[in-house]
Amino acid sequence: MKFLRLAAIMAATPFAAFSDPLPSWTDSASKQQIIEFVDAVTNPSGESYVTPADRIAVFDNDGTLWAEQPVYLQFIFAMDRLAELAEQDPSILTSPALKAAAEGDLQTILQGGHEALIEVVNASHSGSSVEGFQDAVATWLETSRHPETNLPYDQMTYQPMVELLRYLRDEDFKTYIVSGGGLHFMRVFAEDAYGIPPEQILGTYGETTYDISDGVPVINKAPGIAFIDDKEGKPINIERTIGKRPIFAGGNSDGDFAMLEWTTAGDGPRMGILIHHTDANREWAYDRESPIGRLVDGLDKGPDMGWVIVDMANDWSRIYTGAN
Repeated sequence: MKFLRLAAIMAATPFAAFSDPLPSWTDSASKQQIIEFVDAVTNPSGESYVTPADRIAVFDNDGTLWAEQPVYLQFIFAMDRLAELAEQDPSILTSPALKAAAEGDLQTILQGGHEALIEVVNASHSGSSVEGFQDAVATWLETSRHPETNLPYDQMTYQPMVELLRYLRDEDFKTYIVSGGGLHFMRVFAEDAYGIPPEQILGTYGETTYDISDGVPVINKAPGIAFIDDKEGKPINIERTIGKRPIFAGGNSDGDFAMLEWTTAGDGPRMGILIHHTDANREWAYDRESPIGRLVDGLDKGPDMGWVIVDMANDWSRIYTGAN
C-alpha cells in the first residue's frame, strides 16, 4: 500500500519537481541557500511567502552574467567599432586615446584613466540612430571572438547564472538586468542570451536626440552620458523604473554594493548574492586589486549582511554557456 501511495504521488507531481533546477552548480552551501530561499518565498502556506507580483530579481551583467576581463566586453566593441569608423574617416582620430583605441592599444587607453575611456565610448557610440548602432552591435557579436577564450562574446555568458535566471522565472519571478553597461548595447543580445526582454533592462545611457531624417522620425545617439547606472545609481534607477524594491539581487563587484544593500534592507525575506571570481584556471581570479570588477566591501561586509558569496571555482561545475 505504501508503494502504491508513493507511486500515485509521483505520478501526480510534475517531473520538474524532481529535477535539479541548477545543474551547473555543485552541491554547495550557496546552491542550497538559493533553493531554500526560492522554496520559502513561493510556498503559499509558509510564513515567508511572497506574492508573484512582488517577486522581483535584479542582476548586474558584467562579471555577474557574463565575463568582464581583460576589460568590459562592451569596451572591446567600442575599440573595434572605432577602428571600423576610422577606416572610413581617419580624421575622427583626434586624440592619442582615440588613436590608441583604433589600434587596439588597451594599455595606453587605461593609462589615460576615466576621461580616455569616456572619449572612446563617445566617439564609437554616437553619430548614428539607435537602430543603426544596434545593427553594428549585432554584427560584431556575430563576427567577433574574445581574444583569450576564442569564444563568441555572447557565448561567454555564465551557464550557472543562465540557469538561475530560468529557475527564478519558472517560480514566477520577474528578472531584470541592472548594469553599468550600455542600455542600447545590452538590449541587442539579452533576450536571446538570458531570456530577459528589452523593457526589463536598466543600464547606462547616453544622450539622444529626436530628429526627422528624410521625413522619418528617428532617435539618434549623441555624444555625452545622460545617466550612469552604477553604484548608488543602481537602486535609484530601480526605484525610478521598476517602482518596487526587489527581493533578490545578484552582483559581483563593489559597483553592485548599493543595489544589494538596498534590496536586502527591505522587510520580509530577502537574498543578495555576489559572484566571487576565484577560478584562475577556467576564467580569471580577481577581487580586491582588480581595476575591473573590484570587490572589497562586498567581501568584508557582505557575509555579516547575510549575503551569499558564490565561490566560482568551487560552486560552479561549468563556467561558460559556450564551453563545457
